[in-house]
Amino acid sequence: MAESCTGSELIAVLLSREVREGELSACGALSMIPAAGLLLAQATHAPKAELLMLGTPLMPFATSRQFHFLAMRGDLGLFFVSGVQIDRRGNYNLHMLGEDQDKPRVRFPGGYGGGMIYYAARRTVVFRTEHSRRALVEQVDFISAAGRTPPEVLRHGGPTKVITPMATLGFDAKAGVLGLESAHPPHTPGEVQERTGFHLGDLSGVPATPAPTEAELKALRGPVRLRMIEEGIYAEWARANLGGETAA
Repeated sequence: MAESCTGSELIAVLLSREVREGELSACGALSMIPAAGLLLAQATHAPKAELLMLGTPLMPFATSRQFHFLAMRGDLGLFFVSGVQIDRRGNYNLHMLGEDQDKPRVRFPGGYGGGMIYYAARRTVVFRTEHSRRALVEQVDFISAAGRTPPEVLRHGGPTKVITPMATLGFDAKAGVLGLESAHPPHTPGEVQERTGFHLGDLSGVPATPAPTEAELKALRGPVRLRMIEEGIYAEWARANLGGETAA
């Protein structure tokens, strides 16, 4: 799989497969890979999908507050988000690293509205461009958004998957934990577990992730790339990353 496409292209394809026809799907600002995935879905299997991308020409609102109101009404079907750390309970961290919250080792910008959207979107797919024990941890240093909440807390949806360059992890809503759904060839389930900072459950029978098809890559590198450039949707990123160069 890694020989036929870049890591960015792989994740974009896998994210695109989560988009459903007729559903409102969105991503936040500075979300280049999810933006490509959303446009790929619309160019292939979900031409009637409604797309919304904060910080791009596909943002119909004057302020992000209106987008938050839309999500709180329960109108947002799918949201893509990333995190510096992601743990086995589906929590993600965009705020800080270190045990002392008053004096963190590293401080990040945080997630503007992300915690609320994690509760409000019907489905949320978390992605990470790095698969390592420092990115996928037993417990995040700070919970920017909670994967699971008490039954009395109003919540439209929550996390469904985590997608990385090595694997897709599925979220078991009943157990409240992530497990290995599939491994992206040439990576094996055992290799994925070795590179993950928490237990992924029973690895027997875990399938290989279906590779990006020729049609998906052709659409991503052709009409999707061209649309991103022509409409100013992360144009420079699209020029540099959607060309089909082999990933390292």
